[in-house]
Formats: sequence, C-alpha cells, structure tokens
Amino acid sequence: MRVTHRRRRVVAAVVVAVLVAALAVACTLSEAAPAGVPAAREPSAAPAPEPVVPATREPVRLTTRAGRQSPGPVAYGTGDAPYNYAPSVLWDGGRYRMWWCSQLGIANPPGDDILLAESGSMDGPFLGPDGRGGTPVFSGSVARFDAMHTCDPSVLKVDGTYYLYYTGAAGDHAHGNAIGLATSRDGRVWTRANGGRPLVTAARDVKRDNTYGAGQPSVIYLAGLFYLMFTDTTGQDSGHNGAGQFVLRSPDPAFGRDVAALGRDGFQPVQDTSARLRSVVDAFSADWMWVDALATFAIAHETRDGTTITFWDWGFRSQGYEPLLLPGPWREGPGLVRRADGHAVVSLDDPCGTVAIDLVRATHEAAAGPSGLRHFGLDVTGFDACAEPGRAVLALDGFAVPSPSRTVDLIVGGQIVRFDRRSVAEKLAVRILARRPEALAGVEVAAHVKPGTPVLRAPGRGIGFLLDDRLWRISSAEAAALNSSAVGDTTPQEWDGYERGLDLVGPPR
Repeated sequence: MRVTHRRRRVVAAVVVAVLVAALAVACTLSEAAPAGVPAAREPSAAPAPEPVVPATREPVRLTTRAGRQSPGPVAYGTGDAPYNYAPSVLWDGGRYRMWWCSQLGIANPPGDDILLAESGSMDGPFLGPDGRGGTPVFSGSVARFDAMHTCDPSVLKVDGTYYLYYTGAAGDHAHGNAIGLATSRDGRVWTRANGGRPLVTAARDVKRDNTYGAGQPSVIYLAGLFYLMFTDTTGQDSGHNGAGQFVLRSPDPAFGRDVAALGRDGFQPVQDTSARLRSVVDAFSADWMWVDALATFAIAHETRDGTTITFWDWGFRSQGYEPLLLPGPWREGPGLVRRADGHAVVSLDDPCGTVAIDLVRATHEAAAGPSGLRHFGLDVTGFDACAEPGRAVLALDGFAVPSPSRTVDLIVGGQIVRFDRRSVAEKLAVRILARRPEALAGVEVAAHVKPGTPVLRAPGRGIGFLLDDRLWRISSAEAAALNSSAVGDTTPQEWDGYERGLDLVGPPR
C-alpha cells in the first residue's frame, strides 16, 4: 500500500557464532577504488547476542561493474489492472517468482490484490500460473482488518513453508493499515495465519498529517530469527512526514513471542510488536536483504536519482560500506531479487568476490497509480570474502571444495562436513569449486560422512545421516543411495529424541 504525504536450535547457534567471528574481522577489509557508480493503498530461543563492531571504521567504497536494466516493463497485471507496484522477488527453485500489488476485476472483494508471476529471466516476460500477465493469489478477507486491501507483499520460504507478510486494510480510514501474515506450501494458495489478526498495528505514538499507519513489510530469515522491517507513520522515531523504517525480530514467524525491537544500542526485548525505538532509514517502501559475502544488511530505498542501497552490520552499530546507487526512473519502491530466505543471491562462479544486486521497481505513473515494473541491477566486486575463516564460511554456505585428504568438504551452517564420495557432496552442494580457499585451513571438520554411514527416515521429519548419535538431515534418499547407505525407518518420536546435527540440504536455491 503506497504511502503518500497526503495522509533451529543447533543451526541457529552455530550461525550466530559465525556471524560474530565474521563481523569481528570485517574491519580488516581494504578499500577498493570506485568503478563508477489511492487513499488506503498509499502508505523458543532468546534473541542472539550482538557482535561488537568498531564504530570508528571508515566505510569501504565498493567497486561496481557497469549496471544493467531491462529494455521495458517485465511484468503487467494485464486485463483491467490500473497499477502494478511493490514487488517481492525470489530466486526460487531455478526461477524468478514475483508477487506484487495490483487490482483486478476478477478478484473479489474490490480493493488491492496480490498477484503472482514467474520467469526464467529477470528481463521477463513474467507470466502467472494461469498464463496471464499476473494471477491474483491473495485478496481482501471481507470481514477482518484486511477486509478490502491486501498489498505490499514480502515473501520468504523457510523449511518448505512460504510466509507472506503484507499490508492489510478494511477500508480507507486513517491509521487503518496493519501488517498481516499468510502461509503456503506452493506460494500460490495462501492461508491466513495468526487467527487472521494483524501482527503489527499502528503504534499511535505521535499524530501527524500522514495517516497511513503501519505497513510495507520486508522480512529476512537469519540465524534462526525473522527480521521484520516496516513503515509506521505514527512511530515515535519516524520523520516529520511519517517516513522511517523500524525493525523487529523474533524466532516466531508470527512475532508472538521473544520479540526484540531495534533501539539506539541494538536489539532489546519488548513485550509485543508496538515498540518503535529507532528508524534505520528515512524512507517509505523500502526492501532489504542479508548479504553473506559482505556480512551486512543491504537496504534499498528510493532517492532523487534512483534506488540507493545503504548497508548496516548485524547489530546496526556501524555502516561498513558507502551507499550505492542504481540510477534510473522510479515511481514507487523497489523489490530486491533475493534467495528464498531473504539473503542475496550467491554468485555460482565467484561467491567470494562478486555480489549481484538486482531489483524491480515501478517506473511511471499510470492513470490510477505507479506501474511499469522494470528490472535494474549491478555487480559489486573488488572484495575477498574468503580471506578470513569467519567470512569464508558465510560466503561459501552450501558450496563444496576439495579437501586436503582428496575428499570433498561441504560448508554448511558455518562448519565443514567431509565426504569421502564426491558424488554425495555434489548432490548436496550448490556447486563444487575447483579451488579451496586457504582461509578454510583454520576451520575444523565437524563431521565425516564415510561410505555406508547409516541413514534414518521418519514420517513428517525427513531423512538424515546418523553420525555420532546425531541426525544430519539431507535432501533426499538419492544422497543416501550414492553413499551406499542403508535407510532405516523410525518413528517421529524416536527421530525427535536424537540430538540434531546441521541440515545438509543446502541454502535456498
């Protein structure tokens, strides 16, 4: 909804430790030389400890390669769609999937709808599952807080479940916008979560002319926590015009427990989702992602000449990199192209030295609102994320490399798992790199998968290697067959009784 001025347990713990180590060495980066650079529709674990990052470090100027953009719009609502904006874009299962805000006469009730379309290329064309330019997949509930409008989607996929965070409104009344949640197994058929109640409502800390309320969510999954960034024009730390982006986090996707709010000194526990303690950027309609190779949050928001990307460390204590600009026309906020967990898409050819920043944004004003969804992007280069062990295991998560003992090492969850058989590692890895970074010499091997290692399978739980009385979940029985491992069936109760190792299923692809 557009804002205007008119109105796992073990895995999470390991990743937290890796983040602390990675950010502790982030200040050793050397500087790189620059290479150029309508009404309501408007706008069980405790939080992890924060790493200490030197606040005096000068921001690094990142090197960029020449930008790119699509020759024209890549997605259309088609039919009677009066506008198309606020996209959420995932690289999911070898294709790009985009959800965005529009309004179609075939969707009821009348009001904002969320559309879905997919493509094999960021330059489109994007087509919906029904073969049209965009398929309506989520609309107003008729009777609840989101009775009329559903807009501003932000989509994640965690452990096979899609989470849709969205702005909902029952009508066009002041401060009526709130943030809701729906879940899905396929990203198309959605079920409202949290009993159909909103997760976040307007705080009403202050009264301003901008009566939008709370909305425009963007969510990341990092180290076992859901990070929610959003607009609230009534928040105590919002600007004079209501602009600002607040951050909450929780291990619960519905933010019903162990909620922490970002304040001046990092995250602090709060009773509920009503705290508005600090804004991270003076903007509306922002999107963000976590960049493993740079160990940083990247926040995209619109400025005068295009989309600006600003960077924050994990604890929001320092900005380690100078902002970047993706120039060009815009009329409404960007949607970053992200992995299914909200992280930056990893370069298969150069995971240690290249990050692609791609986004989609509305570029012109149609008769009823922003439209013209176009693709813009650039590559960030000139850094070495694999120079230090802590950052190397972040950047290479899901990749495999040759080991010193002529076996293959899979990097996952900040640790190394060694495989005697290359075919097994190849099945579980994003890719096997030709060269092993020297920094990995300081990373211990957490487990060794030898041929014939036992495998257990349980209904509703999955399948996993049994190593040292711990279960290490894998993606399919095919990996077990390649390892000549016998698969034994067990009960869910027995499965849950084992200590869990890392999940060897790889990051979202």
